[in-house]
Amino acid sequence: MARPVTREVKLKNGFYIELRRRGENKGIKIWRETYDQIQSAIKRYDNMYDVHYVGEVKDGKILKS
Repeated sequence: MARPVTREVKLKNGFYIELRRRGENKGIKIWRETYDQIQSAIKRYDNMYDVHYVGEVKDGKILKS
């Protein structure tokens, strides 16, 4: 068994979506540089996963969208 993570996760500047399997609470975050790229990623993964738009991240903080 591995040790748990002890330091904060730093998010890169850009746009994020979260992909979850149907009915699950946790997922993985996908990063793209531009809003157009994130929109195409949403279309790509929409039929396989529950896709949740997280928003834009600047300087490690999620901006309200």
